[in-house]
Formats: sequence, C-alpha cells, structure tokens
Amino acid sequence: MAADTIVAAATPAGRGGIGIVRLSGPAVPEIALGLLGELPAPRHAQRARFRAADGSALDEGLALYFPKPHSFTGESVLELHAHGGPLVLQALQARALELGARAALPGEFTQRAYLNGKLDLAQAEAIADLIDAGSQAAARAALRSLQGEFSRRVHELAEQLAELRAYVEAAIDFPEEEIDFLADAALATRLAQAQRGFADLQARAQQGRLLTEGMTVVIAGAPNAGKSTLLNALAGYEAAIVTDVPGTTRDVLRERIHIAGLPLHLLDTAGLRATTDVIEAEGVRRAYAEMDRADHILFMVDGATDPAAHSFLAARATLPAQVPVTVILNKSDLASAPLPQIGVTCLHLSALTGAGLEPLRELLASSIGFQGTDGGTLSARARHVRALALARAHLDEAERQLRARRAGELVAEELRLAQQALGEITGQVGTEELLGRIFGSFCIGK
Repeated sequence: MAADTIVAAATPAGRGGIGIVRLSGPAVPEIALGLLGELPAPRHAQRARFRAADGSALDEGLALYFPKPHSFTGESVLELHAHGGPLVLQALQARALELGARAALPGEFTQRAYLNGKLDLAQAEAIADLIDAGSQAAARAALRSLQGEFSRRVHELAEQLAELRAYVEAAIDFPEEEIDFLADAALATRLAQAQRGFADLQARAQQGRLLTEGMTVVIAGAPNAGKSTLLNALAGYEAAIVTDVPGTTRDVLRERIHIAGLPLHLLDTAGLRATTDVIEAEGVRRAYAEMDRADHILFMVDGATDPAAHSFLAARATLPAQVPVTVILNKSDLASAPLPQIGVTCLHLSALTGAGLEPLRELLASSIGFQGTDGGTLSARARHVRALALARAHLDEAERQLRARRAGELVAEELRLAQQALGEITGQVGTEELLGRIFGSFCIGK
C-alpha cells in the first residue's frame, strides 16, 4: 500500500469558500504534471489552473507541493486549494484517480505519517482528539499531546525502565562479583523515582481521558419521578418530552453538555417498572443496559410522595454494583424532608425550578475524579490509561520481587513487561535498544 498514491478531500463535505484535495505518494510529481502542467516550486503556494484530460479547466486555485520526506506524511504531497463546491472537489479527485491515484482509506494520511516516523501513535490519536474536541480545554490538551508532550513523558519513563533493566541484567550476568548489585540502595531509589513518575503521568492521563471521552451519566428511576425534566434542566432546553402520563419516555434520549470543562453524556431512560406494554418493556431493558455501561447513575425519586426513597431501595438490587449511584430527591419545591440515610449520596433538587442543580454539577465532576482544566492536562484515551496502569503494575511487582526475594530474573522480566506496555502507547515496542544499552553502558567485552 505504501507504493500507492492516495487522494481525498481534506475539508468537510458540503459547500464552502475553499475546498482542499490532498494527494500523497510516489506518483505525486507525475500526477501534478497531468493536473497542472508543471510541478510547483516546493513549499510555495502557486496559482494554478486545474486541468481535465482534454486540457480544459476544472477550476483555478492554489497548488502546494511538498517533496518527500519534508511533508506531513513523509511522502511527496500535493494540495489543491480550489473553490469549495462539492462538484468541483469531486471532479479534482476523479481526475487524480484517472492519473493513477486511488481513494484514500479513513485516516490513511495520518497512518502514513505514523508509518514513516513523522508521528507516534499517541500523536496520531491526538490529531483526532483535536478535531473532535468539545471544549477549549480539550483542544489545548490535545494540542499538547500532538506536539509530543505526552509521548515525551512516556519516553522518559521508558528510559528509566531501560536503565533499570540494564542494571539488573548486568547483575545477573556477573553473579561472581563480590558486590551484590541487587542490594544496592541506588537501585531501590531508581525504582521509587520511576514509581513517582508513573503516578504523576497516570493522574494527568486520567484527567485527559475525561476531557477527551467525557463521562456517561444515566438518569434512572420510577416513572414520573422527573427524569426528563432533569435532562432538560441540565441541557438548558426542552430536549425531552415531559407529561404527567407515566411511561412517556420509552427509549434512551441522549444529550451532550459540559460541566466545568468536562464533557458529559446524559442519558434519559424509561421509568423502571414491570409492564405488559411490549414497547415500554423494551425501553426498560435498554435502561438497564445503559446503566451497566455508565460512569454514574442518578436515581430520581419523587421526594414529595416518597421522601424515604422506597422506590430506590426496591430497585437497588437490580442496579449494577460497579456503578456509583446518587439518589436525587426531586420536587424539593413541593416538599423538603430530611435526606434519608440509605447508604448512598442523596441530594435535594427541584428539576422544575433548578434549585440544587449547582451542587449536582459539582458532585458529578468530583465523583469521577475530575480536577478541572489546569495547564498540565494531556489528551489521553482509555487505552493509554490502561497501558499506564499495566506498566505500573509490572513495575510495582518488580519492586516487590527485588525487596522480597532479590530475584533478578523476575525483576528483569517485570521491567521488560512494563516497558512493553509503555511501548504500546506510542507504538514503539522492541528489545534491540536494550541490548545496545547493556553493551554500551557496562562495557561488557570478555
């Protein structure tokens, strides 16, 4: 596939003042000659006429040529900046296909940049996060990761692990030496430093994951408890139909909002009750399915008629045990009894008047560990957080093996697994670097 030259529109579908068609691959110079009649000067915007096969004009605009390897993909790249009509862009792509290009696959330009060493995996993912950012804080975090800050921190940790491995491997290779290298205090100090580095990066990555992927909150409860009214209050407009008829909401309604910079996916669900109505029963099933996947459940209770939250206690056994629950005693504008002591967090609220919404927003942000949008947050995804957690677990096990058994081989293996888990974040997993480090650092020549 690397021998192919690919083409695609680089601007969104629809009408616009300018539309961009991008090509990348080895045949770019030849295609440029066919489309433009000449090869533009490298890295200079040049006015050009885009030509059809018979020499007639398809459009006029700007052409930019980036010869390999000095381009985004590392290949020769041509950009055609044309008028942004869909038919114009389609005609330019069709002409490029006639001249030997093929249609690019989704994300293939960024994929080629990764394969050609222009980006690592974390940076490539940051491009998508920057495009999809739902807040200024998320965009800033994605830009930091795109510029390599997240990858730099990962590489620093990988460097520490590699040095630790080299030290331990040398101790294994020279067991006859009088000095017990595995008992050296410097080794334990280095392990502790690496653990602190992991803790800091894990915290920053977790904040970045929340900014990137957000938090899913399911609003559940008995019919007519005020679930849809709460969705509308948090969304700021009438997203859901609200009536006095029980069972009005029969499917899952979804809204995306932001709380203190944190993306929040709100799901309004059907009232939880036994029913013979086939459609409503399906809505209840979907409600339970969404609760299983949620980060938090807001269980709505009619505080005017059920101040002791009996409806929650009756449904408690059916709720997923792994998902935190907050009980909302709604309709505080009608009645306000003391909060019940039922083993979960409870809040008074009036979804109708908005009283109590601000404490709810604060609780949602804090319940998942979101600490705000400080300047150090890095864009990260769930896979990054999992990889860091796995690497940290192997590092902790290495420290335990060293402390309990002085088991050099086991320590070295745990460090190798930790380094491998880190390599999954940036896409760099290998062992040859370790060999060079051992021979270079310890001058093993006999």
